[in-house]
Amino acid sequence: MDLKYVQQLLKIFDESSATELSLEENGAKVFISRKAEVINHIPAQNYFQPSYPTAPAPVTAPVASIEVPASAPPNVEATAATANAHQILSPIVGTFYRSSSPEAPAFVQVGDTVTVGKTMCIVEAMKLMNEIESDVSGTVIKILVENGQPVEYHQPMFLIQLG
Repeated sequence: MDLKYVQQLLKIFDESSATELSLEENGAKVFISRKAEVINHIPAQNYFQPSYPTAPAPVTAPVASIEVPASAPPNVEATAATANAHQILSPIVGTFYRSSSPEAPAFVQVGDTVTVGKTMCIVEAMKLMNEIESDVSGTVIKILVENGQPVEYHQPMFLIQLG
């Protein structure tokens, strides 16, 4: 396969919204893949830079505050107990697991006290098990995802009462 031809393919791929490209020609195979977050952020010339594998870093879930409107009726679930609650969001797309194996106990239950760095769950993505850690301290007041359920990027998984 001609290097200029591959560079042209990379340029077209870089300018497109495609996330994967697979090509086979005369016994030579090319497979290109990228994460959705990096679309149009990697110049084509960087594809030829050598990269070396590194150890995966622990995934810490982003946190977002829940804002309860002042005019909320008293019977709405967002009461004073959840007024200063934080959401633990999924940092990746994958499958949510509450424990490390089907026989193992869940990492956390409603009512458990958690600290920063406590493993909350596992999100499996592309056969990799990513431990999701809490980045706040408090009490688990609600688990929003069922075991084995798919989760999306930034989908709320837990509500944590700060304190």
